[in-house]
Amino acid sequence: MLLLSGVRAARDRLLQDCDSGSIGDAEACETLRSILTHPLMDDPNIDAASRRLKDHALRDTNNLWEARMRTRDLMRIMNCVQCNKCRFHGKISTLGLSTALQLTLGRQGMGGDVAKIHRVELAALVTTMGKFASGIELCYEMQAL
Repeated sequence: MLLLSGVRAARDRLLQDCDSGSIGDAEACETLRSILTHPLMDDPNIDAASRRLKDHALRDTNNLWEARMRTRDLMRIMNCVQCNKCRFHGKISTLGLSTALQLTLGRQGMGGDVAKIHRVELAALVTTMGKFASGIELCYEMQAL
């Protein structure tokens, strides 16, 4: 839900970047547009999960600070991974989760400003969402066996 909440917060910016031609080719934009306009992105459960996360973060300022420190720790841990390919994918996923957290909570727990998010962070967010979606799809396939 964190990733869906983050992608939904960045949806307008991503669609605007597609319209302006800032994102790759036309095929990539159409794929991204189909994801961003999918009915799942407007599911009220995403709002509910986002609100609960914000309420939890606002309850105690240490919660927000600790979440930010944990994402930094994850990035540092990725430096210890020996395989370059695994380190690369791990850092992208960590950056994607961190971006989702930033967009959902921001610095004060009220949400982040999409305009201040760098395009590399947006790319990591979308890539991480794709990785999670592929993992969920694989779980469904394994259950069918």
